[in-house]
Amino acid sequence: MNEQQQAHRLDLTTPSDREIRVERVFDGPRDLVFALYTDPAAIPEWWGPRAMTTRVETMDVRTGGDWRFRVTTPDGEETVFRGTFREVTAPERIVQTFEWSGMPGYVSVDTATFEDLGDRTRVVTTSLFHTTQERDGMLGSGMAGGLAETYERFDELLTRRLAG
Repeated sequence: MNEQQQAHRLDLTTPSDREIRVERVFDGPRDLVFALYTDPAAIPEWWGPRAMTTRVETMDVRTGGDWRFRVTTPDGEETVFRGTFREVTAPERIVQTFEWSGMPGYVSVDTATFEDLGDRTRVVTTSLFHTTQERDGMLGSGMAGGLAETYERFDELLTRRLAG
């Protein structure tokens, strides 16, 4: 694995029996990474696997604001992701709830931090679940592969935006 591949590696760990921690470095300044991460117009360009279409139904990026994304598969099947922003501190941190219609009633609390590395940004997301069973259900859902592809798409969007 070369240096760039190592830097872009998705590092997924389970630091406790109720947590999933994901770390990824992006080749873009923190302000831009945070802006694209929270821009409703940019979400369909990077959120979710390539074969799927994401539509932002609501995204009120402020403490107390709600978000809701509808994702459609190539065969027309739909799934919904939603939550509430508990804290938004631009460009450093977002705390939000996360619920997927594939696991209704199971709500995690996700904390994303954006570390300024100059022309690069380290994003660390920690998801806290109510039980180990909920955490393991999410791990078993294919989330790691979907997230890896999502972050690849985010890299591509960053590259386009930085190119002007």
